[in-house]
Parts: sequence; C-alpha cells; structure tokens
Amino acid sequence: MGRYTGPACRRCRRVGEKLFLKGDRCFTPKCAVDRRRTAPGERSNRRRRISDHGVQLKEKQKARFMYGVMERQFSNYMDKAFNQSESTGSYLLNQLETRLDNVIYRLGFADSRRQARQLVIHGHFTIGDKNTNIPSYRVRPGDKIAWKESKKEKTYVKAVVQDLPKRPIPEWLELDVAELTANVRRLPEEADLVTTIDTRLIVEFYSR
Repeated sequence: MGRYTGPACRRCRRVGEKLFLKGDRCFTPKCAVDRRRTAPGERSNRRRRISDHGVQLKEKQKARFMYGVMERQFSNYMDKAFNQSESTGSYLLNQLETRLDNVIYRLGFADSRRQARQLVIHGHFTIGDKNTNIPSYRVRPGDKIAWKESKKEKTYVKAVVQDLPKRPIPEWLELDVAELTANVRRLPEEADLVTTIDTRLIVEFYSR
C-alpha cells in the first residue's frame, strides 16, 4: 500500500480529533475538525456502538496518522516494543518521538510533521556533518542536527528563524537559534512523551 496523499484534514475527521497535521491552520476557524465534526464518507442516521476492537483500531490509526507512519513501519515498531523489557507503550512512543522528521517538527523547523518529512527528504539537514534524507532515522543522544549551509539563505528558513524563540522545545533537545543547530541531550523520558495517545489500547490491538 502506497503512502497516503489525500487531504490531511480527512484523517483528523476520521479519528474525530485534531492531529495537527497542517500546522498553524489547525488553530484557526478553518480547521476541518471544527467546521465538520462528522467522519468522512456517507452519512447514516443510525448510531452504531463501536466495538472494543474498533476503539483499539481507532487509537492505533490515530498514532499512525499523527506521526505519518505507514502500516508496515508501525507494525515493525510494535514488534520491537514487544521484545523490550521496559513498558511496551512507552518504548513505542519513544521510537516515534526519536524519528528525525518528528525531531525536526519538535524543534520548530517545520509547522507539521508532514512538512518536516518533506524537508528531510529534500536533504535540508545534516546529522553529525553527514547528509541524511531518511525521515525514519532514529536520533541518538549526542547527535547534532543542523541546516545545510546552502539552505540557510532560503526565504523559508529566514521565516523559521523569526518564529523559533516563540516555540517551546522539549527538554530532551537543545537548540541553538543563532547557528540553526540542535543537539539531542538524551532520549525522551515518559514525562516527555505524547499523552493524547492511549498506548494501552494499541498494545491490546496487537496482542490479539
């Protein structure tokens, strides 16, 4: 199955809540979830009770849509999480949070994870002075992430620099606004992980 290229807002409507897939637009009255609270597709007047399996599936899809991960990738993350001694849910979120495209988003270099993925694929960043264009690359403590020198004069990058001081940065990351570089101080701890995702439901879904 190929990567989804349809409207991002449709995915938010599918799970019934904002996944912030379109950056600042999600905070405006133009947000599709605020304007159209119904799920996409044909409407029915019948109210159906969602089964336990349906609730678990919805939570899994929510996490997958939020981080822009394909089904096979997400399944591989779960396989690794099940083989760890630590909490399965926490390890899953740790893998997702340390993806390079998510780190770029967390640093404020992009308005959304989708935009961050595009920037990485187009080769805008280096890690430890080495070029990388793999959005799923997992950062490690000590990694240095930087904009390529050839990209710093772009109009978009200059606009990013102006907004960076306004954006909160996770404690496990360290940002140098002047140099447009960042360091991974440590791996994210449980307090740093996304709390809007109920990993218990995802673990139950894959434990069937």
